Parts: sequence; C-alpha cells; structure tokens
Amino acid sequence: MELNRITTGEPGADPPVILAHGLFGAARNLGGLARRLEGRRRVQVDMRNHGDSPWSDDHSYPALADDLARVIEAEGGVADVVGHSMGGKAAMALSLMHPEKVRRLVVLDIAPVAYNHSQADIAAAAQSVDLAAVERRSDADRLLAAAGVEDPGTRAFLLQSLEVRPDARARWRMNLDVLEGAMDGLTGWPEEALTPGAFDGPVLALHGANSSYVSDKGRAGFGRWFPQAELRRVEGCGHWLHAERPEAVGDAVAGFLA
Repeated sequence: MELNRITTGEPGADPPVILAHGLFGAARNLGGLARRLEGRRRVQVDMRNHGDSPWSDDHSYPALADDLARVIEAEGGVADVVGHSMGGKAAMALSLMHPEKVRRLVVLDIAPVAYNHSQADIAAAAQSVDLAAVERRSDADRLLAAAGVEDPGTRAFLLQSLEVRPDARARWRMNLDVLEGAMDGLTGWPEEALTPGAFDGPVLALHGANSSYVSDKGRAGFGRWFPQAELRRVEGCGHWLHAERPEAVGDAVAGFLA
C-alpha cells in the first residue's frame, strides 16, 4: 500500500528518517519531532486507515510493517525508523521482518509484548458521534464527552483527525470500523510472524516516567526481541512523551540517530 507522506529535507549522506504515528493519529502528530531532526530528510507517514492514506480491512502489524518497507524502498532502500505506540510496534515488526532496510530504530513508549488494555471504547465513542450534527469541532468535543471520553487531552487528540468543512458533512479521517475490529491484534504482538533478534542494529526505547506502557514485562520483551536495545526513561511525561517533553525527546532521538 502506498502511504500518504509529509516529506521535508533533501536527500543527503545519511539515510532518511521515517516517522510512524500511533493509533488514531496522523503524520503531523510527529511534526515537532521531525523539526528537531532538521538537517536530515524526514518522512512522516499516515499509517493505513489513518489520515490521507488508503483504507484496508487488514490492519495487522505485518501489513503495517510491509507498508513502511515500501516507503523505505521509495526513499532509497535503507532508513532510520522512529515509531510511537502503534507506530512503534509496526516499526519493530518492520525491523524484524526486513532487517536489511533499517539502520537504527527508535521506539517511543511501547514494548514488543501483548497488552491487556483496549482502545475499542474510544473507537466506539468516536463512531457514536452524530456527524450530521457537527458544524464545528466544539460540537464533536461535546458529543465525545457525552459518549464517555472524559479526558480533554484524549478528545483533543481525536479531534485532530476530524475534518470539518462548511460546505460538507464532517468526517473522520480514520477507518474506525476496521480499527475497532483490529483492536485485539493492535494491543497484541505478532510473535508467530517474527524471529527474536533478527534485527541486530542499534535500538533506542524511550518511555515516559508517568506511563505504564513499558513495565517489567515490557522490559523483558525488549530483552527477548531486541537484546541490544537501550532503554531510557524520560521524566515528567506519560505516553505522549514527544508532545509533553519535546526538547528532551528530540535531543535524545537526534543524538541517537547521529
């Protein structure tokens, strides 16, 4: 699948940096981090079923990894890859399935393990919004809150993927039906399709000090799948560490990729 991309910078001596966003997100969610990597060619992608990329009934990690592999092929065949949450799992799957395409890997607040939580309730809440009644984002914000999405930050994040135009009905720029149906696979980890240690390049795993996504189980997962990984804790932030601590995360990523 050909993913929609936001490309900045010119090709240079270093390979490009591919940036993959998380569930319910879009390419521009990693724009701040991309700007911190100025001087490199950066390619932010809308993952399938998100943003302006095509939709598909298959939203498995092997499919997401193959999409990223196609982007890298178009960008010269080798890249550094940075992924957050769902994008981080897709990037890890990519490195294990196509290790020859990845030079360095950065994983933001996710681990190569299955999780017990689900985001299906958020997808269901977004689907429940009566788009015919939405004339501005504030309308959708109110309807999301009524549907049970209590956290204002989560609502603001979701609303970045809502397109509201004065001359047309509002629409979600993500395939909520497929994402909700794929939730077990997204919170899981496709170990049957992967080989531990297949990627032996450098790996940096950053996780927020206030996030529960990289627990002892997650650290053990890195030990199994990426024994060369360097795990670093970023203080003063949670799951969206690149948005909450942009300077610290940007400096860590830039230094590692350099």
